[in-house]
Amino acid sequence: MTEAVIFDLDGSMVDSMWMWRAIDIEYLGRFGIVLPEDLQTCIEGMSFSETAVYFKERFDLPDDTDTIKADWNRMAWDKYACEVPVKEGVEELLQYCAAHGIKAGIATSNSRELVENVIRAHGLEKYFGCIMTGCDVAKGKPSPDIYLAVAKALDVRPENCLVFEDIIPGIQAGKAAGMRVCAVYDKYSEHQDAEKRSLADYYTYHFRELMEDGILADI
Repeated sequence: MTEAVIFDLDGSMVDSMWMWRAIDIEYLGRFGIVLPEDLQTCIEGMSFSETAVYFKERFDLPDDTDTIKADWNRMAWDKYACEVPVKEGVEELLQYCAAHGIKAGIATSNSRELVENVIRAHGLEKYFGCIMTGCDVAKGKPSPDIYLAVAKALDVRPENCLVFEDIIPGIQAGKAAGMRVCAVYDKYSEHQDAEKRSLADYYTYHFRELMEDGILADI
């Protein structure tokens, strides 16, 4: 029985993965550094703070991690508010959950400032009983910490939670937490679709199909 749904943010709930590549290119360019092709794979699942530490150490940046994070927040702020769309069917799914007494939470590796900005920009804040970031827990994804923390805050047992995730470390985190996971299609990670399908319990191209096909009632 599903008592709570927990959304990852980037690539799962909002179409924003393109944006972070653009920001990384611009940010590293300030220091004369070309974006390494393996960067996105290396930082998948890391919290905002863990990513800042990784950048500082890998690229020997002169700024401290607080400055790095503040710069990223400034660069992403307007894009999240004005250029990042919510994925198809997200609001309808949240309305369905609210109408059926299913709680909702967010478990994101992003910063709190940015996640609150994007859900406020789209008028979705009223649906969520908990927003947790990777900086709020000891370890980022694929550790289960963040998903267990959201379940605890929502007062729902892990086995009664359904997670929506678009990347492999996130799927692994949800499964490690003892939750059911629905993998979400995202162009950024479509090359990993076969592995995502094998790791997750369900797969969806867009959230509206979960309601159109009556799947949500069964999961």
